[in-house]
Amino acid sequence: MENPNTETTISPPPPPPEQEPDSKKLKMSTTTTSDDEHTTAAAAATGEETKIPRYKRRKVAIFFAYCGVGYQGMQKNPGAKTIEGDLEEGLYHAGAVPEHDRNNPKRYDWARSARTDKGVSAVGQVVSGRFYVDPPGFVDRLNANLSPQIRIFGYKRVTGSFNAKKFCDRRRYVYLIPVFALDPNSHPNRESVMASLGSGNELFKCHECSERGRKVAGLMGKRSYELSGSSFELDISSNTENAEVVSALSDEIGFSSVNGNASNPNSESINEIKPESGNAGSNKVQNGVLESNEGNAAKATTNFSYGENEKERFNRILNHYVGTHNFHNFTTRTKAEDPAAVRFIISFNADTVVTVEGMEFVKCEVVGQSFMLHQIRKLIGLAVAVMRNCAPESLIEKALQKDVNMNVPTAPEVGLYLDECFFTSYNQKWKDTHEEVSMKEYEQEALAFKMKHIYPHIALTEQKEGVVALWLHSLNHRNYPDLQVVNDENATNKISNEEEKSTAE
Repeated sequence: MENPNTETTISPPPPPPEQEPDSKKLKMSTTTTSDDEHTTAAAAATGEETKIPRYKRRKVAIFFAYCGVGYQGMQKNPGAKTIEGDLEEGLYHAGAVPEHDRNNPKRYDWARSARTDKGVSAVGQVVSGRFYVDPPGFVDRLNANLSPQIRIFGYKRVTGSFNAKKFCDRRRYVYLIPVFALDPNSHPNRESVMASLGSGNELFKCHECSERGRKVAGLMGKRSYELSGSSFELDISSNTENAEVVSALSDEIGFSSVNGNASNPNSESINEIKPESGNAGSNKVQNGVLESNEGNAAKATTNFSYGENEKERFNRILNHYVGTHNFHNFTTRTKAEDPAAVRFIISFNADTVVTVEGMEFVKCEVVGQSFMLHQIRKLIGLAVAVMRNCAPESLIEKALQKDVNMNVPTAPEVGLYLDECFFTSYNQKWKDTHEEVSMKEYEQEALAFKMKHIYPHIALTEQKEGVVALWLHSLNHRNYPDLQVVNDENATNKISNEEEKSTAE
């Protein structure tokens, strides 16, 4: 029998073993945490805890590409068909944006890395925002709700303060200009063409396109996307750093490799781009001459090629733009006094030749912090005018002066595309906790899209419409009298006259 007065001593339980703290994990695009789960009332009624997912919004950066034909640019504009408008609708239908936030991008912190003009394409565009990206399969769901012209590559988890526009350090654009555009004897100004009529001179064969090229304002017209319903057989060769990537893509997207251009170690070639159906149009360009199916034009006799001397000269011309300058003459609606007119260009070179369906293009790459409306197209426009001896090289330095106003030619939009956006500072700051925001993981997909959609579009448009050929006929002193301005006195008089007119108005 136990004694009730005896005290029973209970020893305390042993302390739990010390646990090592969890190592810090990167916030990955596929991360799902336990706070995304909850217990339903029905499950609680049965006494069982059945966990089902409850998704949260994630701040992400989305990487994608698009072919800009048929669109009025990247930025959303009421009443216009834009890339951003289609993308927002795609996000809504993919479940990434709820009904009450539809058509209200501010509510999900929307931002874009770069704006592109009407008809301009991109292979490395980035947007950011807070979206419902779970459950897995978000990229496939989003692509299913978009046109084939727009392809989503993937997304990365980013910090809550990330902004695709503000955190983008640099942007790289590429402009493909046909080699014949740099030849002063190819598609000369209309005056030279008209003077040759009846003389049997070769310039007579440019009469048709020079007449069409007079109407510069309506040069481009309306263009629709024609590649989505066509299948292309491509023969590609490259001696560039992308050669291995192109080879790896051969089987996947129907490319077959052939030997490159041995005479030019910096060349890429894309040959035999042939739509299985459809007509290429009534006019086409061969070796730099707009030809008509009716036989009213023929090939021009020219031996021009983008050799070492031409490359050196063109790169010297483009190098005038490098550095910090006032680019008010290379945009619209921006005055010289506006601080926004001052931009910094990091590099501008044209070292590579790309051959598409027998037509050679010079690949002009420009890297800068940011660019204004039409800026790159005007930079190319003036550079081509100088290369064709329509303007002296010294005119570029005049055009970059704050106290000089001049009308600068604008190259067609079809050859321009956004190549990549860079986030160097952000990646360096958050490298220990977040994924790198870059296109490295999507290089092969981006190259495949460029080869399948953008390059064929540029080449076929030039063949069908002769866009650049027509534009070249407009590069003359009648349309652009400022191309003759080479001294400070003329420039100053021009500014004074404009100020007097402005005051009178």
